[in-house]
Amino acid sequence: MADLCPLCESGTDLSEITLEAAPAGETGRVMICTSCQSEMLITPPRSTYWRILTAAMWHENSAVKVIAYRYLKQLSQQSWAQEALDMFYLEDHLKDWAEAGLLRAPQTPTRDSNGALLCAGDNVTLIKDLPVKGAGFTAKRGTRVRGISLTDNPEHIEGRVNGQRIVLVAAFLKKTA
Repeated sequence: MADLCPLCESGTDLSEITLEAAPAGETGRVMICTSCQSEMLITPPRSTYWRILTAAMWHENSAVKVIAYRYLKQLSQQSWAQEALDMFYLEDHLKDWAEAGLLRAPQTPTRDSNGALLCAGDNVTLIKDLPVKGAGFTAKRGTRVRGISLTDNPEHIEGRVNGQRIVLVAAFLKKTA
């Protein structure tokens, strides 16, 4: 039998992810499909998709249980998720591991106007004229910004325009090669 995603039981496009800070004796590695990996990037999590966890929470792999617990906890305002949490049992060391991942909110990725993922060091182009507050100039459409830096806010990036380091709204940028 072919390998299946332990979360949604899909058998296509599986790749390994590793959960950080696994306790001794646990690998923290699990093979999941690209659909589940894509859903993990959406904040807040979509309740309609993560209903699959009511079955996945009983999986034998500890990392799968930890993923299920984390997402059920985030969705606990939904009655079905709270009911699943009420039935969920994790050993103490697994519960500590699962809750450690809840302490920091998942970082929403920074995306440009077309939805392309932006990373530190990428080059972007402005898609509209932007007045720069406090600098006394307007960053013109078509201006290329090289080697951007990401900020704590996924809606903003930092870059150098006209020799000045400024914060730009990612929605007004297009990723370039």
